[in-house]
Amino acid sequence: MTTSLWTRHADPRMSEIADKVERGERLTLEDGVYLYESDDILTLGQLANLANMRKNGKNVYFIENMSLYFTNVCEAHCAFCNFRKDEGDEGAYTLSGEEMIAFVDQHINPDVQEFHIVGGHNPNVPFQYYVDSLKALKERYPHIALKAYTAAEIDFFTRISGLSIEEVLRQLMDAGLESLTGGGAEILSDEYRKKMRVEKAGVERYLEVHRTAHKLGMKTHTTMLYGAIESHEDRVRHMIHIRELQDETNGFLVFIPLSMQPKSQKASIKRRNSAYEDLKTIAISRLMLDNIQHIKAYFINIGTQLTQLALTYGASDVHGTLVKERISHSAGALTPEGLTRDELIWLIKGAGRTPIERDTFYNVLKVYE
Repeated sequence: MTTSLWTRHADPRMSEIADKVERGERLTLEDGVYLYESDDILTLGQLANLANMRKNGKNVYFIENMSLYFTNVCEAHCAFCNFRKDEGDEGAYTLSGEEMIAFVDQHINPDVQEFHIVGGHNPNVPFQYYVDSLKALKERYPHIALKAYTAAEIDFFTRISGLSIEEVLRQLMDAGLESLTGGGAEILSDEYRKKMRVEKAGVERYLEVHRTAHKLGMKTHTTMLYGAIESHEDRVRHMIHIRELQDETNGFLVFIPLSMQPKSQKASIKRRNSAYEDLKTIAISRLMLDNIQHIKAYFINIGTQLTQLALTYGASDVHGTLVKERISHSAGALTPEGLTRDELIWLIKGAGRTPIERDTFYNVLKVYE
């Protein structure tokens, strides 16, 4: 390097990585692990900011969306989940399309662009229930995009229906499905999934669902749930799994690092990821995932002020208004259940960035100068 935004590092390994980033070269597994183990978070942030500015400039995206959960009944017993219920448990529910529409009518605002729909793997209802749920929403709100179901839910649908991944996706698309949510990835490691009792789609199955969706012309989202038992290497390998599929299909719109929440809001600070770890993960995601346009800072998990800071650590998306998020809050999230458009705009402008209101597919709806 000749001139740089950062000071030449006394550590030659960090300088080597900085040179790669400045030249636009792809980072390796070893590079990513080294960045996690380094304590130089300022250089890491500068590198991630450079990578993001090349892709997105000062633009930061958000969407007016609404989170919907048709059922919390689930056959899986993942160790980190506090959302799920068994049929008959206190608080268990499975809503009909009419019941969900009544809920939406009560809470929706006229600017909502997207329904974000996830839920439990409820084996007590047929696959047609999940199809009809989308159809009911699309008939009532034809102008609102349906971003629905995780890859793990799609895999579950294949098991209860006997259909292939492609057949399940085609039926859901006919009902109005336009994009898949990113959940269900957790950590893409079979060893991790066994230890954490992730009783749903394995690594290859998760990737195959997204691969199939991309081949059908669908753009999707993807996540990583970090902060449990996984190693730094596990996290970076997860990113490389996603990067390799993106090389193949170019179907991912955004990568969303999700900071794991404790089981209770009363959990001590020692049971939560540090702000330091959250910023590192967002920055390393930006540097490793050179072929994905956006990295999301998810305020539900890391809080609004850290989300604002993350915009200088590689993030270019702050998600959306949400309206009554439940999954992270059923665990132990201390954040708001949603934000208004004005609050999101304030948050983005406070970081010296330009708020861009988008639709599900990152088409620009309005620029807030």
